[in-house]
Amino acid sequence: MRWPLAALPLLALATPLPASAAEARAAVAALNDPAMQDRMADTVTALVDAMMQMKVGPLAEAVARVDPDSDAAYIPRDATVGDVAGRDPQYAERMGDDVRAGTRMAGHAASALAAYAPVLKDMARDLAAQWERERDDARR
Repeated sequence: MRWPLAALPLLALATPLPASAAEARAAVAALNDPAMQDRMADTVTALVDAMMQMKVGPLAEAVARVDPDSDAAYIPRDATVGDVAGRDPQYAERMGDDVRAGTRMAGHAASALAAYAPVLKDMARDLAAQWERERDDARR
């Protein structure tokens, strides 16, 4: 039996997800946990802050040796990523806040998807069955 491309989304909705219901509930709970959101945000804040403090002067020096006309020749030896990127002392904190907000939004979306999943699955089955009936009627 050949299914047209239009039926693939219906089939995808009707197909069970590989994760168990318990795994899905655990993921939703983790995304909605304020402590988990804070840990994720704190991790990103620390990583971005560390990255902004990385020294790029030696790398710029190597680039300048290969291409003396490049802008790398003007980067001081003790320059950091933050210096080159235009140091913003609040950047890492803002990134952490963005991660926190994004995680909250993902938690809300996952909760809504979990709540609507049975309805969407039933709708997909009904639409697929209707499509098959219409196809069979058209072939008669």
